[in-house]
Amino acid sequence: QVQLVESGGGPVQAGESLRLSCAASGRSFSYYTMGWFRQAQGNRREFVAVIHWSGGTTIYADSVKGRFTISRDNAKNTVLLQMNSLKPEDTAVYYCAADASGSFVYARVRDPGWYDYWGQGTQVTVSA
Repeated sequence: QVQLVESGGGPVQAGESLRLSCAASGRSFSYYTMGWFRQAQGNRREFVAVIHWSGGTTIYADSVKGRFTISRDNAKNTVLLQMNSLKPEDTAVYYCAADASGSFVYARVRDPGWYDYWGQGTQVTVSA
């Protein structure tokens, strides 16, 4: 069983930065594809970013490209999401997700249904 615990959310002003962290349990973390998703109130959960288990490939949603950076430290079982130039529309609960299949399917990594494990989420609130 894999447990994911997010931290780092909070209230910020537009233009400021936050860094979210996701701590994962499990000995096979180095082989997990890790994703970040977000869900604003009343909306569906949407893809934000994903990183290959090697850290060599990252994909971003168009809405965050150039502002957010996903990274991972396999030695620490941690994945990070650096969020810069935050906007009010970034307000949401942010979730960390893990795919334990060992595969990286470009056509599926944006799909929440692809992932096996989820954290409890951390709230990010950006005020204008």
